[in-house]
Amino acid sequence: MISKEILNKMAAIPGVSSVSFSSEVPMDGYDSNDLLYAQDHVLGEGELPPIRRFKFISPGFFRTLGTRLVAGRDLTWTDTYEKRPVAIVSEAFAREYWHNANGALGKKIRVASTDDWREIVGVAQDMHDDGVDQPAPGAVYWPAMLSNFEGQKQELRRGVAFVIRSPRAGSQAFMKEVQEQVWSINPGVPLADPSTLGELYTKSMARTSFTLVMLCVAGAMALLLGIVGIYGVISYSVSQRTREIGIRMALGAQRDELTALFVRQGMWLTGIGAACGLTVAFVTMRLMSSILFNVSPVDPITYVAITAGVVATAYLACYLPSRRAATVNPVNALRSE
Repeated sequence: MISKEILNKMAAIPGVSSVSFSSEVPMDGYDSNDLLYAQDHVLGEGELPPIRRFKFISPGFFRTLGTRLVAGRDLTWTDTYEKRPVAIVSEAFAREYWHNANGALGKKIRVASTDDWREIVGVAQDMHDDGVDQPAPGAVYWPAMLSNFEGQKQELRRGVAFVIRSPRAGSQAFMKEVQEQVWSINPGVPLADPSTLGELYTKSMARTSFTLVMLCVAGAMALLLGIVGIYGVISYSVSQRTREIGIRMALGAQRDELTALFVRQGMWLTGIGAACGLTVAFVTMRLMSSILFNVSPVDPITYVAITAGVVATAYLACYLPSRRAATVNPVNALRSE
């Protein structure tokens, strides 16, 4: 098997800690899907099973990607070469059919009615193949070499994606070494679309990232306008109440008391604005849930942190003009009108 020879050559490259191959890698835009039957799930007349994501992998694929096996074992080269009827399923698929990962072990699945039943020997952690902002699909991982599969006597994947774990990934020098090792086995094997998983992740999140950046810019502008507005209101209030300030100071009012008076006024306005903002946020965030990942639309920590930040910023906007009011000379204040 030429792919196994290429793996051995790649594994010898300095800095490579693990190498494997698969028919596709997460978020690369390619996918293979088909119906999947489970032996212990009887379907009604005319009923079809759900479509599952298929991947054809080499042993060590999960270790290379850093994906945990939550139950059972990995595929072996013996499984591959002897074409044993085994498979690995994703955790999401196992939970859907058998409620937990361990419950899937030993169960049997197949694609076509003429196929051999294949035993589930492992359950792998879910992979977000369609992007981290999309739910992980239920997936099945088959050995790269199969017999009696999808109605075919022999099944062998010729086009594969090599997966290499190395701190040198992405560098030109590293890619040149990989190319040399591959061509040392077969100069006619083409290498296409080299990329890192980090690049695939960034590409899959491009639209969501752009949307979030625009929302952050809009939020920052709204916060800036709010601060300017609060500062302006308090400053105007101070200028209109200069005589009152002078009278209060002449009657013995302390500077801290005058500062607190105007700060309370600004914070009262801030409190009303924050309450209105939280109410609107609870409604609109549900509409934005499609661009959130692992964050609840009503995440309390996020709301508390943002509200605290807004209140702290507003306090500063209130304090500065209020502090200036406390430094007014009472004689000049009484003469202002």
